[in-house]
Amino acid sequence: MGCGADRDLPKADTIFYGGDIITMEGDSASYVEALAVKNGRILFVGTTKEADGYQGDSTLMYDLRGETLVPAFIDAHAHVANYAMVSATAPLSPPPYGDVMSIPDLRKVLSDYIGQHKIPDGGMVLGNGYDESVMREHRHPTATELDSVSTTHPIYIVHTSGHMGVGNSLFMKKLGVRYSTPDPVGGAFIRDKASGQLTGRMIENANIHALLYVRKQTPPTPPEHQFDALLAAEKLWFKNGQTVIGECRADPATLHLIKAADEKGLLTGDFIVLPDYDLNKDSLAYWKQYYKKYQGHFKVGAIKMTFDGSPQGKSAWLTMPYLVPPDGEQAGFNGVPIYTRQAAYNGLKDIFSNGMQVHVHCNGDAAIDEYLDLIDSLRKENLVTTDMRNAIIHAQVCRPDQVPRIKQLNIIPSWFPTHCYLWGDWHYESVLGPERANHISPLKQGLDNGLLFTIHSDAPVTPPDLITAIYAAVNRQTRSGRVLGADQRIPAYEALKAITINAAYQWSEEDSRGSLKVGKKADLVILDKNLLKVEPLAIREVQVLATIKDGKTVYKK
Repeated sequence: MGCGADRDLPKADTIFYGGDIITMEGDSASYVEALAVKNGRILFVGTTKEADGYQGDSTLMYDLRGETLVPAFIDAHAHVANYAMVSATAPLSPPPYGDVMSIPDLRKVLSDYIGQHKIPDGGMVLGNGYDESVMREHRHPTATELDSVSTTHPIYIVHTSGHMGVGNSLFMKKLGVRYSTPDPVGGAFIRDKASGQLTGRMIENANIHALLYVRKQTPPTPPEHQFDALLAAEKLWFKNGQTVIGECRADPATLHLIKAADEKGLLTGDFIVLPDYDLNKDSLAYWKQYYKKYQGHFKVGAIKMTFDGSPQGKSAWLTMPYLVPPDGEQAGFNGVPIYTRQAAYNGLKDIFSNGMQVHVHCNGDAAIDEYLDLIDSLRKENLVTTDMRNAIIHAQVCRPDQVPRIKQLNIIPSWFPTHCYLWGDWHYESVLGPERANHISPLKQGLDNGLLFTIHSDAPVTPPDLITAIYAAVNRQTRSGRVLGADQRIPAYEALKAITINAAYQWSEEDSRGSLKVGKKADLVILDKNLLKVEPLAIREVQVLATIKDGKTVYKK
């Protein structure tokens, strides 16, 4: 009778067995012995004995040999198209992702880049990823220091946060910016009041202005080359175990690029794209047709607004001052908002009136207050509907009293715990001081308040490296070995949920991915070790061996 039943069962394309298979179903780690896949979907999860019934003559029997199988990781917040763009620029990041540890290092990388790429006089030079929090000088480079690299090339270098940058004198001249130039709304050209000179640094909307100029001055890239760069980035996301890929602040050109790549059948990963509100406010009705539903591998997940800047770059909007003010600012500086309150209200109301949800970048606690107040007001106006999964992005300097309010307003926080590892010492010693620094990315308080939260990489701020995000969430250990807020550490299982089933919920895809359950997509990752069983400090050493999308291997180490 059993054999007859077996003959009636559908035969799998692949059966995985012989390792730890973590389903991500439930509040604690649940394991099964085997998983079967057919036609890109999960056909069976259970015991190896039961799985035998799904084995046919052509079934691939995949022995994990002690390796670990989990659902594919889901990108909760990153910028894949921006990563594709900056991958061709001069690399200025410090360790662990680069080598620039000082301003002389930075100048050498730029000089070598100009020579290696044979950039002619007058040709634009763009660098990305410098980080004054790690560089020995602990300050931003100046226009004068970039002039020592070249006075015949306009140079612009972008800060690791993406929220600011520095130009040399020629760049400032070509941009048309002088000491007397008024600051743009929501941004600033930083001035040295003692010398009466521009420092070359531009923050927030001034930085956006600079980047738009760079794009205009850069020779047009043929569409096929843009597609190549995007697909190279897609491969990097696969290498890091991710099959859902985010572009979470897209200008019009980026939206159309990713959509065109999908229409040409070039995409394999599922791309979730968030139009930037300010740059796309007049086309929300057009993008609504892609909202929350894939057409091919493309969908619009929400609309993006940005309320403030970067805490490590000291442009986030705080209620209390920075411990050490940034270059060019006096003691007592606590950052500035990008929008007036009325402009922020108008933007949110416009998005909600179009029936779409929002992701809002808020790093400082003052920005978080603003967002929560406005959501509360708009909810009382019945513009925030129950099907909306509005998110707060980063929420680094999140006060203890704000966490229960985030829960009350049904907002999903997407925290960025890698800050603890990469910038924790900087927060502790220069940005916030010990008390506030110990509470950045308060994941454990989120758990205690019953919050469903996600975590992310914010690539290209870091590479699309979610294993390091898990490491940071579990350990909260800084570069120097300091533990930053031990009371906010969370178990590895909860961190893994944040990049699988919780992230699927954030994108309204919990019914189709994020856990290993019959009928869901066969989007899987094979790891060399079990993230839940290794020593916490060894989590960063865990490697992705293979990534499987819709039942097909898209990356193999």
